[in-house]
Amino acid sequence: MNSKLARGLLLSAAVLSLAGAAQAQDVTLTIESWRNDDLSIWQDKIIPAFEAANPGIKVNFAPSAPAEYNAVLNSKLEAGSAGDLITCRPFDASLALYDKGYLASLAELEGMKNFSDVAKSAWITDDGENPFCVPMASVIHGFIYNKDAFEELGLSVPETEDEFFAVLEKIKEDGTYIPMAMGTNDQWEAATMGYQNIGPNYWKGEEGRKALISGEQTLTDAAWVEPYKTLARWKDYLGDGFEAQTYPDSQNLFTLGRAAIYPAGSWEISGFNTQADFEMGAFPPPVKEAGDTCYISDHTDIAIGMNANTEHPEEAKTFLNWVASPEFASLYANALPGFFPLSEEPVELEDPLAQEFISWREKCESTIRSTYQILSRGTPNLENETWNASANVIRGSETPEDAAKRLQDGLTSWYEPQKN
Repeated sequence: MNSKLARGLLLSAAVLSLAGAAQAQDVTLTIESWRNDDLSIWQDKIIPAFEAANPGIKVNFAPSAPAEYNAVLNSKLEAGSAGDLITCRPFDASLALYDKGYLASLAELEGMKNFSDVAKSAWITDDGENPFCVPMASVIHGFIYNKDAFEELGLSVPETEDEFFAVLEKIKEDGTYIPMAMGTNDQWEAATMGYQNIGPNYWKGEEGRKALISGEQTLTDAAWVEPYKTLARWKDYLGDGFEAQTYPDSQNLFTLGRAAIYPAGSWEISGFNTQADFEMGAFPPPVKEAGDTCYISDHTDIAIGMNANTEHPEEAKTFLNWVASPEFASLYANALPGFFPLSEEPVELEDPLAQEFISWREKCESTIRSTYQILSRGTPNLENETWNASANVIRGSETPEDAAKRLQDGLTSWYEPQKN
């Protein structure tokens, strides 16, 4: 064989070898998310479990800052540079992505059968035909309290509103602790951990929420104004300077042991477990009168969908089916206590505070935040306006009645069922 032919054969063999290696290379899926505080959990627990079960598929978790996520994600999707998997916020923000063709329909995804209609409701088209994200978890609202402080002051966990304010008064009179850690600087927490936390007990959860969507109830009805009246009473128990207090300030006041009660979402559990050196407990929003049905905001919070333009649709579906599995539900719920699985398979929770929150599902009626479905699609945006109204009412710069009327006027201006 002449040397020229030999060199040609060697070159051909090398090219074939390289092609084979490229073909055998792992596919890497990138996940877009706003949960940058979860990065280590994804890298250390969730991704290794998936990769061990699915050789040939690698996963890269690439979060953005929470406040910037929507803008960053939209820019990437428009530019065609977004990841293969998209972490989905509930309801309209994600529905808009589906309507624009950025999220794929998951109607045929095998794993979707593991979820109830309620679980899927935050990530499905209005006609109920096309789910577009696999539900991952909900968060539950209530109050986290310092057990040491309660024991020290001889306090019992309040079950009614009168008991709740009596507890706050006793803490205030003693003076050792700020009764409740919450500020109004960032506004959203006044609505999320204030109005949406206690409100369902007034508007009867899903009954009131659906009546608002249908136009049978208005925001100026007593059931929607009364929670603001209760919030206005919180002012006396939030400590000096609460108006300028940010969300991280409130977290620090509580975990450093300076405040006795924290109006909470269950998403705080893992962070608080790390930072607080005292035992914590939790109680649901107190009812108006003893014996009343209790309602909790058990809010569909986070899901994951597929970029409609991914170059790896089959691998992305493999990952989404795994997210829909009991294995993922158990892994996620215990890695992130306070994020509760939405799949129909029961999951054993290890964290005692998470167990306390989820136990309320057995005795209270569950609902979701009233502003999230349909009612924040127009301008003014009811969700954002509720932030502002809740903060104003607590600060005392707007009366409950004026806040409710302003929100109702805004909703009536664009939402047809409320115009009748």
